[in-house]
Amino acid sequence: MKFVDEATIEVVAGKGGNGAASFRREKFIEKGGPNGGDGGRGGSIYAEADRNVNTLIDYRYARLHRARNGENGRGSDQYGAGGEDITLRVPVGTMIFDAETGEQLFDMKRHGERVTLAQGGAGGLGNLHFKSSVNRAPRQFTYGKEGEHRKLRLELKVLADVGLLGMPNAGKSTLITRISNAKPRIADYPFTTLHPNLGVVRSSEAHSFVVADIPGLIEGASEGAGLGHLFLRHLTRTRILLHLLDVSSLDPDEDIVAKVAAEARAIVEELRLYSEELYAKPRWLVLNKLDMVSDPEDLKARLLKELNWEGPVFGISALTGVGTQDLVYQLQTWLDQESRKEHIEQDIADGTHIYDERFAPD
Repeated sequence: MKFVDEATIEVVAGKGGNGAASFRREKFIEKGGPNGGDGGRGGSIYAEADRNVNTLIDYRYARLHRARNGENGRGSDQYGAGGEDITLRVPVGTMIFDAETGEQLFDMKRHGERVTLAQGGAGGLGNLHFKSSVNRAPRQFTYGKEGEHRKLRLELKVLADVGLLGMPNAGKSTLITRISNAKPRIADYPFTTLHPNLGVVRSSEAHSFVVADIPGLIEGASEGAGLGHLFLRHLTRTRILLHLLDVSSLDPDEDIVAKVAAEARAIVEELRLYSEELYAKPRWLVLNKLDMVSDPEDLKARLLKELNWEGPVFGISALTGVGTQDLVYQLQTWLDQESRKEHIEQDIADGTHIYDERFAPD
């Protein structure tokens, strides 16, 4: 599942320091020569592709990035210090455009790729540089140059890490609202989701992942019934599927276990009919609306036995938030482990992987 994540930022490189006009003044030296140093260069701003970053959400809040100016030159041949550079880490696949002209400047395709967003200004020259045989006491110096100033638009086609599956009105939109920044339409009738909703889930300050909610699936979706079939193809690009099951019932005489099990089998069959790749993708069961069940543990045990399910299972209430935080942490841990495996495989293929003997098998 792809969506465009955008952020507009302003980058201001540092100004170069001014050169100094100074002369040597020491005891017993009546007419010392020029000794004004150069100004330091202004700090530059760079962007670096980092495979450990997967969204641009940080740049929606930090829009202005300003590097430090270079120091002015001083006497005694002292050059000014250069301004400190700034490196902005962006996800691999980020495209950078000039916000005013729309011109594409960079396409960050590889991990570790580094580009210059705004070049710092050059430092000015001190009067030391203007000394000559005919100008032994120069008073000339130059000012430092201004750093580059740009408005940029960052654009990223994000691949969703987690896909939500379930019948219409299973609580997928409520869940994505609870755990992410997405604000989908929610109502108490089926098919309120008419297009994919995507949200960024922040499990901590340094960790996040993208979750996708597609329209609910019904039996026959693989052949075109309902709305979900339009987006089934996108789910093949996710890493893991969360299969939401609505375990609540307003009818006390209804066999809820049989009903939920039948719905779960129908969804799985639609996955199999549509794509073997999608059918084989890692899938976790999420039992939603457990707060409306009198004996959650008994229902959970009977349902898992009916489905013959041995994989991961979570009981939550998307409405109240019970159990959702543990689900987020478990997803983040699993995704981090998968990313680590992929990074090692890529490094081995590129010939850059460093083997750590501490983790070598005996």
